[in-house]
Amino acid sequence: MKVLVLGSTGYVGSAVVRRLTADGHQVVHFVRDAGRFAPEVPVRVGDLADPASLRAAVTDDIDAVLNLATPTGDETVDAAAADALTGELHGSGRAFVYASGVWVLGATGAETAGEAAGEAADEDAPVNAIPIVGYRPRIEQRILAGTGNEVRAVVVRPGIVYGHGGGIPGLMTGWAREHGTGRYVGSAATCWPMVHVDDLADLFALTLTKAEAGSVLHGVAHRAVPVAALAAAADVAAGGTGRAEPWAVERAAEVVGAPFAEALALHQVVSGRRAVTELGWRPVRPHPLTDLTALTVLTNLTDPVDAAGGDRG
Repeated sequence: MKVLVLGSTGYVGSAVVRRLTADGHQVVHFVRDAGRFAPEVPVRVGDLADPASLRAAVTDDIDAVLNLATPTGDETVDAAAADALTGELHGSGRAFVYASGVWVLGATGAETAGEAAGEAADEDAPVNAIPIVGYRPRIEQRILAGTGNEVRAVVVRPGIVYGHGGGIPGLMTGWAREHGTGRYVGSAATCWPMVHVDDLADLFALTLTKAEAGSVLHGVAHRAVPVAALAAAADVAAGGTGRAEPWAVERAAEVVGAPFAEALALHQVVSGRRAVTELGWRPVRPHPLTDLTALTVLTNLTDPVDAAGGDRG
């Protein structure tokens, strides 16, 4: 397939491009500046805030569109972008896959310590988006409505992404280095649904070829990982002894901003079983605690949105 990928140079996007290329697909990068690529690399130049450039990028030879780009934070702009991209696919049956995130579900499950804590929310659970992704459910619905125009629209909601020293766990390692101990926002019982970036890339590749129109899929390999344990593992990764301490939401907000601090404190138990049963997805990479403690040098990311892979969840 010839796949137009938005957000192809980001943390998640880079992993997806590697997987698509390995599978024999041709990736066409949607970028603001073509100069960052070699001349032989297929690119389309434009901007998420420019609907005309988005429409021009979806030419007849494009077999599928994969939007992994970080949202702009402006609902009007993101809605116009969704309309522009899907509009060019009307009547074609071609795939449009949109990366959302599990934060649209809001808090889920009982907050009791342990990976099996609480009932896991699946794709049929109601949304209750936290402010950092407040309008995202409306974008999801806008995209899924494209199925009525013969677009194979699919929404994937990744959990908290980790792997290769990136994602929010990479931020946590940086905090551990800075403060001499691991830190976690919220209570010790708070859990996050998580997925390795390479397992997530596998899922996106599967959605392009196998997901049915109108599907919503959770990209979650580990339904509830305790954040206190993650913070301890981040301390080990930073060269410490595995200590971790709570970081008050109010104090964290002074450093990372109130919306992101609230997201870090969000307790969620989320199921990714549908992708396993319907698409044959098989997440096989190491557990996040294993992954973190196995790395001695991690990237110290400073932008919480980029570090979260486009604020995924």
